[in-house]
Formats: sequence, C-alpha cells, structure tokens
Amino acid sequence: MKVYESIENVDPPIEGSVLTVGNFDGVHRAHQQLLAQAGLFAANTGGPVVVLTFDPHPLSVVRPAMAPQRLMPRNEKLLRLREAGADVVVIARSEPGLLGLSAEAFVRDVIQARFQPTHIVEGPSFGFGRGREGTPELLATLAGTFGCEVHILEAVHLQVDEGETLLVSSSLIRQLLSEGKVRRAALCLGRPYSLLGSVVEGMQRGAKLGFPTINLAVEDQLIPKDGVYAGSARVVGRDWAAAISIGPAPTFGDALRQIEAHLLDFDGDLYGEQVRLDFLHFLRGQQKFSGVEALKAQLSVDVQSVRDARDQS
Repeated sequence: MKVYESIENVDPPIEGSVLTVGNFDGVHRAHQQLLAQAGLFAANTGGPVVVLTFDPHPLSVVRPAMAPQRLMPRNEKLLRLREAGADVVVIARSEPGLLGLSAEAFVRDVIQARFQPTHIVEGPSFGFGRGREGTPELLATLAGTFGCEVHILEAVHLQVDEGETLLVSSSLIRQLLSEGKVRRAALCLGRPYSLLGSVVEGMQRGAKLGFPTINLAVEDQLIPKDGVYAGSARVVGRDWAAAISIGPAPTFGDALRQIEAHLLDFDGDLYGEQVRLDFLHFLRGQQKFSGVEALKAQLSVDVQSVRDARDQS
C-alpha cells in the first residue's frame, strides 16, 4: 500500500481511482463495507482503491473543544486500511485552507484535480467542504460533470438483542467504550478494541501481591471506562490471556489512573516493549477492598474469569 503524507504530494494525479473520503477512525464495519464495495468497482476498472483521510481530526482545528479522542493511532489506522483493501492512502493535513474550501472547490481542486476518480463510494452521512456543507446529492451532481459515478451505501446496522440494533459509527464506538461495553464495541469494529503503547515502570504492587502486572503508557487514544476486563496481550510476537485493570488503586489510596495488565502464565521483563491490549469482556468495576487479603482473593477470581473466557473462546 502506498501512503502519501499530504494532498500536495499526489503529483501527478492518481488517474482512474476508486475513491472514498473520510476520517476512518477505528476502520469499523461501515468503513470496511465502503472499502469492500470500492474494491469491487476497482476490480472492474483496473484502478486503485484510494482512501483520502485527515490528520488530525478536522474538529481539532475548527472546534477543538469538540474534537473526539482517537480510537487508534495513525500507524494502526494505516494497517487496518490496508487489511480492508486500500491500495493508496492519502493523509490530508487538517489545515484552515483545506477545511475552508467550499464544497464545489473541494470537488474541483482536490477530488478531480488529484484523484480523477471513476467511482466515489461513501456512506449516507457523508459531508464535505466548508462546514460539511456538501451533501451526497451535491457530490453526485458535481462528480457527474467529469464522468464519475457516486455510490452512497446504506448505513450498517447490527442486531444485538431482540428489538435492539446498533447503527455502526465511530461516535457510537466511543460511547460504548466509555460505558465499558467492549463486547458491543467489538461487534461494531469487527474485532476487539485495542490499546497500543509501551511498557513503563509501575509501583510494583502487583508483584508483591503475587499478580505481577505491566503498566502501559498510551498516547492520544481513547481509554475505556475504569474497571477490570478479560482480554489478551500481544507482545514479542505472542498472545497472552490478560486481566486488564484501568483506573486508580483505591485500596492503596492511589488516585492516579493507570492501565495495568496481568499476563497469565507469563514470566519475564517487558520494560520498553510495545504491547497491544485487546479488550474482550468487562468483569467488574474498580472498588476499594478492606485490605490486601481481600484484594488478593478478588484478583484470584478475576484471573480465573480470564481463564474461563479464554477456554470458552
């Protein structure tokens, strides 16, 4: 997959592309559907599947207080876009000049000038141009002037319980994670939600309790609701079942929010290593125990829950 670090670097233009434009945070099931459909068109035309995405999120420039937390780091997004079928990714810098273009100018000066697409594939909520003034209908009209077909796909709905459905979106996934509903978030993503970071030195309390943990430093990524989760850790090319704790340590009077994971049956030093933590199930909330022995008893229960979840998967 070829990556362009700015729109200006797309020179000469990418002729005959099948284009999809958006933030693609999370590269969830709806994004995957866009890329799958784009791939079908590309198979017929012979052109590349091109993703035009933005960094940082445009709201961080025009309305910083409303900018959402990222669901994944930049490199993770590129990996997931490649897996979903992108041949080319163009990362547009979210700058006032670009974000201030009218809908017509965005189509003329960016879409047509840089990508010369034969097909554009988008979702029903797609907006473009200054203030997202451009609608799917306007896009179809403007693109039609240079022979490009616009395809607006239906939203992706998932039925989770009788009578309840989820409308898949990055915003919904953020909400689910903030509520600790990691299983539902995984349904929307098509895979477990992951935190990625490096192992840093902690307080060493876990080791003293008989449950050594790694402490993960995570940058610029949404952290799920405080609590204890069953999950897994990917480190040094191997997966380990993990009991993951997010939040402070109230039993010790520690208010600092931390991300810790006890890797089942692991013995070793991981300081400085890069780790991926996958969240599978919410086990319980954080709580203050009467003492160390009560905490150790609960940790034993948590670890057994993780083993049971692993054996059932």
